[in-house]
Amino acid sequence: MDSSFFRRRWFDFRQGHSLYLIFLLSFANFLLIFHRLLIERVPLLEKIFPDLWIFSLVFILIYIPVAIAVGAWHRKTQLKTEADVVFQQSPLFSKIFGVIIDIQTGKAKEEEIEEIRKLLRKISEGKF
Repeated sequence: MDSSFFRRRWFDFRQGHSLYLIFLLSFANFLLIFHRLLIERVPLLEKIFPDLWIFSLVFILIYIPVAIAVGAWHRKTQLKTEADVVFQQSPLFSKIFGVIIDIQTGKAKEEEIEEIRKLLRKISEGKF
């Protein structure tokens, strides 16, 4: 096996851990800590939320729409900025667009063009 196999598994592990598993664990942890440190210590709140499951249900019913609204705002206002920054720092994009400019100006070598074609083929086939 080549090192790219292990690098890809490491990437998959980090994505699964950080995007899914730790999200669920941190969400449950937040609910438990918030309930213990606030709800159980404030008599009025303890009367409103006598059980953890009631507090969790109300919290989730409020939290999900707020998170969707924040996510939509992020997608509409911040995602373009993030994509621009990633684009500006990517050596791959730099190389591809450099070859495109060279093709347009007649300065590209056939080997460069073929190298970019192979790279784009791998990307489009999901083999990169």
